[in-house]
Amino acid sequence: MAEGSLTAVALLEDHLARIEARDGAVHAFAEVTEARARAEAEAVDRARAEGRPLGPLAGIPLGVKDLIDLEGRATRGASRVPASPAKADAKVVQRLREAGAVILGALQTYEFATVGPDESLPQPPSLNIWNLEHITGGSSSGSAAAVAAGLLRAALGTDTGGSVRSPAAYCGVVGLKPTKGRVPDGGLLPLSPSLDHVGPLAATVREAAMVLDAISAPGWRPATPSGDLLGQPLTGLRVGYARAWVAGDPDCDPAVLRALDAAASTLSLLGARITEVEMPDYALFEAAGAVILDAEALAVHRERLAEHWDLYGRAARISLMRAIGLDEEDVRAAWRAAEILGQGVTAAFEGADLLLTATTLAPASPVAAFRGGKAVWTPMRTIPFNLTGHPALSLPAGFSGGLPLAAQLIAPHGGEDILCRAGAAFELATDHALQRPVYPGSR
Repeated sequence: MAEGSLTAVALLEDHLARIEARDGAVHAFAEVTEARARAEAEAVDRARAEGRPLGPLAGIPLGVKDLIDLEGRATRGASRVPASPAKADAKVVQRLREAGAVILGALQTYEFATVGPDESLPQPPSLNIWNLEHITGGSSSGSAAAVAAGLLRAALGTDTGGSVRSPAAYCGVVGLKPTKGRVPDGGLLPLSPSLDHVGPLAATVREAAMVLDAISAPGWRPATPSGDLLGQPLTGLRVGYARAWVAGDPDCDPAVLRALDAAASTLSLLGARITEVEMPDYALFEAAGAVILDAEALAVHRERLAEHWDLYGRAARISLMRAIGLDEEDVRAAWRAAEILGQGVTAAFEGADLLLTATTLAPASPVAAFRGGKAVWTPMRTIPFNLTGHPALSLPAGFSGGLPLAAQLIAPHGGEDILCRAGAAFELATDHALQRPVYPGSR
């Protein structure tokens, strides 16, 4: 576009054509806001023609999860529950527009970001482009589906217990959960405010970092790896490999462990020093996180549940009512436990610049397992870093049975720059991110 060989309008039209051709299979979009997107693309082209300064994402089509407000559009969260049109864009959308991005629409989610796809809802759930009989993961399901299917290069999701990283892992794309507090959360439909994070899903680490930089509050170090660092050795980088955290879990697919071992080997060949580290008991982390998440989610929805019980889907009702027996002391006890467990994560960083572990312990589950509003547990290694606030990056790391696998890197607070530098180096040293599914209509 800077050279004049492509216009923002032409790029938008290409994206719209892909959505028309492919989204009928994957159901990524809750709504395509075509008219406003076209006006924004035309404005970018005019500004470029007139020589006016443009933002770093000028003309790039992006989408946002249907928990993030778009002015004039009701943020429905995939639900039948009534919602009024948003009076303003969410803070992150405002930042994207300031960076020149063209907002192409709202992307599907699990209902109000609760557990699992529900086929009884107004729109069908998003499906995994690698195998349409499998889930995308949640709850940023449409964001992952859109990037994996080539409908967008990047999209915004929200991550409360892994909801950016797990769908990124299942769909073979990059998912970046930032440090808690880096990204403003105004204008979001919350699930658990203490644990919610807004973050990008993208085709590459560099694009995820660019989007994160655009939506970050002022004062944070840039996450985008500078051009002279891309592909360079990671000499001296200390990586703590939390292998036992994964290998000791009976729910771990052997293919995931093989992929993690290969990832550790690749990072070592790039110059990193790999040492194994111990991590706190994941089951305790998950239990503490569940109490906090469930209690806050019920508090968010209590009044709407009372008024619109019959309009909530069965899966969402079951998920939200898990907290009905919890009280304030239960939540305080969970936070005390999380703080103690978090000290174990801090200890793991004492000899490491980054941690390496799995994102999910198995490939994406079949959609059939969720039919009838069933809530199916999927083993992950994500919620600890929502509790501790550490930034975490999910990267494509291989395949099992034709479905993507992922590795997860975790950095100290504010360490998105080194996190993305290492992720980009790993990405360039492997071919995982270059693999593409067979798109609908392809031969």
